Amino acid sequence: MTHTALLRPRDGDALRAEIRWVAGKAAVPVVFGGEVHEDALLLSEFVGTVTNGLRGLSVSRASGLGGRVMDSGHPASVADYPNSSSITHHYDGPVSGEGIRSVLAVPVVVDQRSRAVLYAATRGSSPLGDRTADLLVQAARRLSIEITIRDEVDRRLRLLAATVPAADTTPEITEELRDIHAELRGMARSTEDDRLRGRLHAVSERLTRALVGTPRTDSQTLSRRELDVLSHVALGCTNQEAAQRLSLGTETVKSYLRNAMVKLDAHSRHEAVVTARRHGLLP
Repeated sequence: MTHTALLRPRDGDALRAEIRWVAGKAAVPVVFGGEVHEDALLLSEFVGTVTNGLRGLSVSRASGLGGRVMDSGHPASVADYPNSSSITHHYDGPVSGEGIRSVLAVPVVVDQRSRAVLYAATRGSSPLGDRTADLLVQAARRLSIEITIRDEVDRRLRLLAATVPAADTTPEITEELRDIHAELRGMARSTEDDRLRGRLHAVSERLTRALVGTPRTDSQTLSRRELDVLSHVALGCTNQEAAQRLSLGTETVKSYLRNAMVKLDAHSRHEAVVTARRHGLLP
C-alpha cells in the first residue's frame, strides 16, 4: 500500500512501541512481532531474543502459528511449539534456535484484514499466563486503532489532493473541505503519536490558508483546543456532538468555546465562527 510519505510515520515505529510496552509490563522473556505486507508477515521487532534466527523471517499466510493467526484474524497459542499438531512446522529451525516452546500470537486487525502480528513466548514448558495474554491483546487493539486513524488520514488527504480550492469553489465543495478540516483536527486529538498529531494540525492549518489565505496580522490567537472546538461548531455541531467527535467532556467543550468567544469578542457561537473565518483562523 502506498502511504502519504509527507505525513504518515512508519507503522513499524508504533509496532515497536507496543512490543516494548508489553515487554515492560509482562513477566515474559520474549516479545516480538512484525507487519503484514501483501500475503506475508515480516518479523522485524524483538525484545528478549538471543539469536538472529527470527529477524527478517517472512511468514507465509496459514503457515506456522503467525501465518495461521494472520489468516484467521484471531489470537492463537501453542503450549509446546515443537510438538504441536495444530500448526505447520515451516519455521521450526529459527524457533527452536531461540528455545521457544510456549507461544501466543495476536493479530492487529484493521478493516477485517491483519496488518501486523504480536507474539509473546517463553522458553520453558509453562504456558503463558492470562495477564500476558491480556496485555498483548490490549497492545494489538491500541495498534489497530492507531493504524485505522492513519489510514483515514491518508484517505482524507487523497480526497483533499483531488479537490484543489479555487476562487470559484462551489459552496458544496467548501463545506466538504471544512468537514475534512474538522475531521483532521478530531483525528489529531485521537492519535497517541505526537509526531502524527503535530503534522495533522499542520495539514489542517495549510487547508485553512488554502481556502481563506494567511490570517490577518491583527487576529487573536486561538489555542489548538479552541480551534478544534470551533471547527466543529462551524459545522453545526452541538456541544455534545463536538465533545463526542473530539473525545472530550461536554463541559470541557463549553469552556473552550467560551474562551474562543471572549478572545474573538463574540456574543454567540455563530458570531464566533464568522469572526474566526473573517480573521482567517477557520476555513
